[in-house]
Amino acid sequence: MIKIDGSIGEGGGAITRIALGLSVLTKKPFEIFNIRKNRNNPGLQEQHLQGIKAIKKLCSAEVKGAELGSTSLSFIPGKITKDQLRIKIGTAGSIALVLQSLLIASINNNLRIRIEGGGTWNKWAPSVLYLKEVFSKMMEKFGYLIEIEILKNGFYPKGGALVEVKVKKNNLREIDLSENGELNFINCVSVATKDLRKGKVAERQANSALRILGRKLPEVKINSSINYVDSLSTGSGILLVANYSNTILGYDVVGEKGRLSEKVGEEAGYGLLKHIENKVLIDSFMLDQILPYLSLVGGKIKFLEMTEHARTNMEIIKKFIDVKFDIKDNILKVNLK
Repeated sequence: MIKIDGSIGEGGGAITRIALGLSVLTKKPFEIFNIRKNRNNPGLQEQHLQGIKAIKKLCSAEVKGAELGSTSLSFIPGKITKDQLRIKIGTAGSIALVLQSLLIASINNNLRIRIEGGGTWNKWAPSVLYLKEVFSKMMEKFGYLIEIEILKNGFYPKGGALVEVKVKKNNLREIDLSENGELNFINCVSVATKDLRKGKVAERQANSALRILGRKLPEVKINSSINYVDSLSTGSGILLVANYSNTILGYDVVGEKGRLSEKVGEEAGYGLLKHIENKVLIDSFMLDQILPYLSLVGGKIKFLEMTEHARTNMEIIKKFIDVKFDIKDNILKVNLK
């Protein structure tokens, strides 16, 4: 039984999510304590519980401690027997974070997932649009095929999203993202709920980001898409995607009440621009998410900065997989032992 201190390093919910996914994949049980100990609201929250319940159903696992606010969890995985899952989230909790464990666990299986409720745009989490337009494209490079359809968007505080995901069984392959490629074009997708149409919120987010990118990258083609959507709660968000000959970079920002739409667009524009100007091949959001997959096949990636979040994820991964992480000159090399 693998023992995990949930307060190590970054100490967030990702520790539990990655442990769950790798436990199913490697068939190694684990116990975790001090879950989210240093957070203002320690223990398991709604999106964590829904992720645990879904992965329990996926593989008929034996689970103890799966309760709201619980700071400890015992998980003994079984064999994956499901090829379809239906998940309901009663809050605006992040759908992207609920999916994290399931996508790791399901690498070797076909799976359809339907999620009702929850948020597609959340603070402190990647948007589902990022998963669809950036993460899934990066997974294709590994040979892992993930299709994501956003049928309804969800924003804080009511959520109410509807998302369908299809995973196709495949064999992962090693990747090398350490040599710079050519920047072909940039896509901008700006989203807002229909009640914000009069204020042209989606246009203002996009125009602000495009001014920043256009000023610094006048030779690069930039495509812009404005989308007004139905949702139970008012909200907005913007995703910028840089498409290279050999990689893809993304940067998303969710709108907040009381914050100017122009500021939301500026944050996204400067965020993506920083990655482009530093000639990295993987964005900072992807770094955290890609590590479990790199650990299974090996490879190299050039990143912007090594975060505490990523370092924590590496420590959890090493408890399940015999792997070595070497970092030099902003290049992470993953060697299988």
